[in-house]
Amino acid sequence: MGCMPEITLGQTSGMPVLGMGTAAYPPADVETAKNAIVEAIRAGYRHFDTAFAYRSEQPLGEAIAEALRLGLVKSRDELFITTKLWCSFCDRDQVVPAMKLSLQNLQLEYVDMYLIHWPIRLTQHVNKTPVPKDQIVPMDIKSVWEGMEDCQKLGFTKAIGVSNFSCKKLDELLSVANIPPAVNQVEMNPLWNQKQLREFCKEKGIHVTAYSPLGANGTKWGDNRIVECDVLDEIAKARGKTTAQVSLRWVYEHGVSIVTKSFNKQRMRENLGIFDWSLTEEESNKINELPQRKGVTLASILGPHELVLEIDAEV
Repeated sequence: MGCMPEITLGQTSGMPVLGMGTAAYPPADVETAKNAIVEAIRAGYRHFDTAFAYRSEQPLGEAIAEALRLGLVKSRDELFITTKLWCSFCDRDQVVPAMKLSLQNLQLEYVDMYLIHWPIRLTQHVNKTPVPKDQIVPMDIKSVWEGMEDCQKLGFTKAIGVSNFSCKKLDELLSVANIPPAVNQVEMNPLWNQKQLREFCKEKGIHVTAYSPLGANGTKWGDNRIVECDVLDEIAKARGKTTAQVSLRWVYEHGVSIVTKSFNKQRMRENLGIFDWSLTEEESNKINELPQRKGVTLASILGPHELVLEIDAEV
């Protein structure tokens, strides 16, 4: 599969550039998710991405304990774990308790990366979507980020960052942050290449992690346009690779780390096979010319409310 490169971010011990995502729709049962994660550790994954909202913190924690018991890893320190602050906890006094709750779910003393999931606040805990308009309010970035900084100072996380933040939201955050965000995790793939946002993040020293690098096929928010893209398919056939491998390699070659989810053993291993070859300049140019369309919208999750649509429209 080739050697897995790592990126050093702040106090972290090195983030493997390819991580396994654990968001499943509909959510997988605990045993299914746990077994898939143990299999991923066996296959060579060391970076795992979860979130309170995914309901996958518990199975990830159980899988880590199982992997340690089986000797697949010698210590928890060999793993890089990211989790996220959900919108209903985006209040100054709730950030640290939410972090503690995630650690309890994960059965861990610390995570490597803690991210604000979306730049919005929900006034109540939600069990179903869409969400009533009156429960969606702007997030006070300054006070919530102070809570995130507390999480890092208390040793609950080695680094802090954000997810789904536009250039505008990042600018707002950077103007008040004592500890700048290490990461912005956003949707990125050949059909939504985030060029402007990536350039902004590079200029500000924020590392970009891509989610939905394969279009999140089979989820409520994704589609099959990556796996069924003719240009990617042609390149894959010519190179003896899968369409997924071509897409993942293209993302990686843009200096971006990746979170990709598959509970299928074969695809899980195939997705690791992107480090011992590269795309030609001609192949990259063909991919760069693909028409662009955003796939993941907050409106598809929370509902098409004014504040939500405003966030979706930001670049």
